[in-house]
Amino acid sequence: MSTNELPRWATAVVLPLLNLLSALLVAALVIYLLGENPLESLGILVNSAVMNPEGLGYTLFYASTFIFTGLSVSIAMQAGLFNIGSEGQMYLGGLGLTAVILALDSSLPSWLLIPLALLGSALFGAAWAWLPAYLQAKRGSHIVVTTIMFNFIAASLMNFIIVTYLIPAGQQNPASRLFAESAWLPKMNAWFPILGDTPLNISFLLALLALVIYGAAVWRSSWGYQLRATGLNKHAAHYAGVSITKMIVVAMLISGALAGLGSVNSLMGSTHYLALNFPAGAGFIGIAIALMGRQHPIGILLSSVLFGALIQGGFDLSLEKSNIPPETFIFIQGLIILFCGAMENFYAPAILALINRLPGRLPNRPTSRTK
Repeated sequence: MSTNELPRWATAVVLPLLNLLSALLVAALVIYLLGENPLESLGILVNSAVMNPEGLGYTLFYASTFIFTGLSVSIAMQAGLFNIGSEGQMYLGGLGLTAVILALDSSLPSWLLIPLALLGSALFGAAWAWLPAYLQAKRGSHIVVTTIMFNFIAASLMNFIIVTYLIPAGQQNPASRLFAESAWLPKMNAWFPILGDTPLNISFLLALLALVIYGAAVWRSSWGYQLRATGLNKHAAHYAGVSITKMIVVAMLISGALAGLGSVNSLMGSTHYLALNFPAGAGFIGIAIALMGRQHPIGILLSSVLFGALIQGGFDLSLEKSNIPPETFIFIQGLIILFCGAMENFYAPAILALINRLPGRLPNRPTSRTK
């Protein structure tokens, strides 16, 4: 059934919560079958990821990257596009900022170098999204097929570039040289010492700013109205004067730029060098975040924090409970994607029936007359 029959609060809050609870219940069953107490395990996870200040710092550090990749997928979804190429776009974004830093970190101060590196990551991410966007807009090639192909191309291309050009002489580690400190993002523990020695940096603030800009652009501007109209009905948007080709290309360029910015947190805020496979699946997690967060800024923020907590808390839980391997939390992420994506409307009929039974609620009337 369509969720259009449900009130906004039901689709925005109740359905995602029920889907999340369903995923967690299945995960609890798996933990029980592994021989551990689900409630005790949940307590360890929450304490490690949220209640402990240092653990919270790590949770927000992971969430910083996920916010950007979640926004990347969400802005494309608003235009009716399913961009599953954020992983590759983030990879190329890392190459863009690395190229800027390696060329200029010995000659420019931080206040100039860092913005240029951010711009480089956004431009390279957008450039990697351009060709799939063009093929979708001009040739009708399906965006899912082209973006997933570009993920594999990006991985192979980056492997070639890093191994051939970026490894310093005499080194075996497939990574670039260390960035100069002028390219390091300031850490948040300088202002909040309670966070301890965590890699949480100002990219978290940049991610929050991106959420605000995204919300204002999508829901408070005429361009955002045209974007959402394109996603809801391309034919109607076309007859209303929207250039569908232009909208598809622009939406995908913004999507790629946001994915490229997702590389900033780990490269400039933590490792301070470009390494193979540094996205570590963050682009694919962005798909789950966009689905679970319903492409809304608050939903994306909460979903990103949830996935960050699963990674941080799951790591500590696997150390304390040897029966629970780290791979369990990849399984939990998959469950969340399943319930919040493929089965997102599973509870919709039951919720609608319950709402119709509320006192003072008029039953749904037929849309056509019967003789």
